[in-house]
Amino acid sequence: MAVKRFYETFHPEHYDLFIDVNRADKTISGTSTITGEAQDDTIFINQKYMKISAVRADGKDVDFTVNNKDEAIKIDLGRTGETTIAIDYSAPLTDSMMGIYPSYYELNGEKKQIIGTQFETTFARQAFPCVDEPEAKATFTLSLKWDEKPDEIALGNMPETSVENGVHHFEETVRMSTYLVAFAFGELQSKIAETKGGIKVGVFATKAHKPKELDFALDIATRAIDFYEKFYETPYPLPHSWQLALPDFSAGAMENWGLITYREAYLLLDPDNTSLEMKKLVATVITHELAHQWFGDLVTMKWWDNLWLNESFANMMEYLSVDNLEPDWHIWEMFQTSEAPAALQRDATDGVQSVHVQVNDPAEIDALFDSAIVYAKGSRMLVMVRSLLGDEALRKGLKYYFDHHKFGNATGDDLWNALSTATDLNIGEIMHSWLEQPGYPVVTAKINNDGHLVLSQKQFFIGDGEDKGRTWQIPLNANFDAPTIMAEKEIDLGDYKKLREEAGHPLRINVGNNSHFIVNYDKTLLNDILADADNLDSIAKLQLLQDLRLLAEGNVVSYADLVPLLVKFADSKSSLVINALYTTAAKLRQFVKPGSADEENLKQFYNDISVKQVERLGWIPKKGESDEDAQIRPYELSASIYAGNAESIKTAHKLYEENSDNLEALNADIRPYVLISEVKNFGSHNLMAKLISEYKKTNDASYKADIRAAATSTIDIAEIHKIVSYFEDADVIKPQDLRGWYRGVLANSHGQQAAWDWIREDWSWLEKTVGGDMEFATFITVTAAIFHTPERLKEFKAFFTPKVNTPGLTREIKMDTKVIESKVDMIAREKDAVNSAIKVAID
Repeated sequence: MAVKRFYETFHPEHYDLFIDVNRADKTISGTSTITGEAQDDTIFINQKYMKISAVRADGKDVDFTVNNKDEAIKIDLGRTGETTIAIDYSAPLTDSMMGIYPSYYELNGEKKQIIGTQFETTFARQAFPCVDEPEAKATFTLSLKWDEKPDEIALGNMPETSVENGVHHFEETVRMSTYLVAFAFGELQSKIAETKGGIKVGVFATKAHKPKELDFALDIATRAIDFYEKFYETPYPLPHSWQLALPDFSAGAMENWGLITYREAYLLLDPDNTSLEMKKLVATVITHELAHQWFGDLVTMKWWDNLWLNESFANMMEYLSVDNLEPDWHIWEMFQTSEAPAALQRDATDGVQSVHVQVNDPAEIDALFDSAIVYAKGSRMLVMVRSLLGDEALRKGLKYYFDHHKFGNATGDDLWNALSTATDLNIGEIMHSWLEQPGYPVVTAKINNDGHLVLSQKQFFIGDGEDKGRTWQIPLNANFDAPTIMAEKEIDLGDYKKLREEAGHPLRINVGNNSHFIVNYDKTLLNDILADADNLDSIAKLQLLQDLRLLAEGNVVSYADLVPLLVKFADSKSSLVINALYTTAAKLRQFVKPGSADEENLKQFYNDISVKQVERLGWIPKKGESDEDAQIRPYELSASIYAGNAESIKTAHKLYEENSDNLEALNADIRPYVLISEVKNFGSHNLMAKLISEYKKTNDASYKADIRAAATSTIDIAEIHKIVSYFEDADVIKPQDLRGWYRGVLANSHGQQAAWDWIREDWSWLEKTVGGDMEFATFITVTAAIFHTPERLKEFKAFFTPKVNTPGLTREIKMDTKVIESKVDMIAREKDAVNSAIKVAID
């Protein structure tokens, strides 16, 4: 087809939608009436999986052809200009969690369903014929009918205005993109509040949940809207903001304007028994989606190549807003332990996408949602911009951006231009070096033979990488006298002794870890930092471990050198440092074979670094203890259980016995470790049957995750095969939760073969079940994250290389092959040195 974008042929202005959903027959039928401006005699409208029965232009039948390959209806108008097109259609109601689809749940033993929608990226065309492109903004008036039962309600982007003859009518929307249209219906409970500005905020869920599980989300959402209105200096543009938990949901959440949809796990929680970590996670998901109501919904990317503009920005704002709402949580620490390492790890593999990517094929659009790049790396870029600009200039620039682009579309350059109105820095030039290029630099700091301190930059790779001589504009943020931005390959800062004397402390670069690069200090500089390690703040210690860990994976330093550092930081009272410590310790596991003497030594090492902390903290959370201690405990208990510490196993068993009648009531901070220990050390057929039964019964997402962690750690091969048999049984494991179960069994040395056999044998089932969806490629990522032996590499290549040309999987397969190759090489190179270092540490 000559036309690349349908918007070039037709500009929609308004949609009158009538949609009739029949759950019993699993069908959708309706009429999409679109008023707009035809740019050509022949126009193109999107459809997918539809049967089109009639097309009328201004009341008269017109010729049309349906092209399923291009997801198109070609309509011969014979003229240009203002016209109203009415399209009658029918379509299947699918179980793919895309388009309009059912979510299943049980209430008092009765199976029920909620109908919801998911239209991002290109699934609105499965619900109604439309120009399904972000730039084709229009207003929408929805009329919705379904096989309605008593006590059922309907929700939409806008308030419902009336119900006539079983048809629910909704108020006309503001101007918006098709992928943000949403509606839902079924039997729902709700809690409603109001913002200071009079916006109605609601949380909706099935009646299978306890009413108190809606409270936390309602509080965060209401306060977040107040915060954003103030921060953006731009009012929330709709009368309501509904948050809806769907029992089946492929993504984490979706920012539909005025009707945000969530996985139940990311919206609902028991305020009396949920870990602080989980509360933080849920809060950031809610504030992420609410940030989008302005950044993404009010102003939308012009095309999918600027997807990062939506996601990176919302990813930064979620932390900024939660930090404002709950300052005691120190939420930016979570940014350091989640976004930063994810971005640095992924972005060091050759072949990674840049943040800004050209894309046209709909099948490739979903592959853009690389969370480590578009979300994590992109948000680090914006954190970098924020630290360069300061909040006042950032807000001033954003106000300009919203004022000039509201209800329209924008590109990355529009944002840089807006921010440049508030600063003398050339933000666009700095950001292009980060967003248009894949990867990131390692800055090497060394003292030359002439005593000068020299900094140089080059692209950092884990595994093989082609050095194309890229350079970045690096905000150095050094604690010595140094330029703000390093744009050159190499800079000479002058005489080191003099600089060191003037500064009065060791040289450190990227202070605060806000910029997207790592530092390789020469021996003199590193020893200077280590000698002063007790005076480093928590982020500096985390950064030290993180950078050295990456340098070890990139074959710049040895992993063996990190072992003594772990001992040095083991008694830290900072959860940030402990997180970095166990992230690194976990990497040591790949150097030992299960059941070997080396593994016994590593377990002893784990015991040595955790035993004092477990004694200090105890298993049971104490009243009034610090948030830091509450967050350190899970790391230490997990380490102690892995180490096989007899005292910990005994305590965990006692706690299990005392709570076996009501495991859900066990304190959520320690519950996973009690259950894991029980399964590993006292496992039985009855215990596994009990856990699976509890998993099916509970609606508490945290408890479900704890059971999954425990059940997948079983060493009983028969039980592992039973778990794998549940992978395709949606009554036990919903497709949305499958990846976590697969990963759990694959990571278990006793279960790896069974999980790997399953995915290879049943790949076509997996493709059919989650193939249309951005989750699909992540099954490959998860596999590559665990595999690290030559045998598995060979099998991985044998299975995935023939699939390398599958749209949406190409980049993932190529990159993940490299990920495993680099680990295999590193283990061969480092194994003896690492295991010797561990032996020395425990002697």
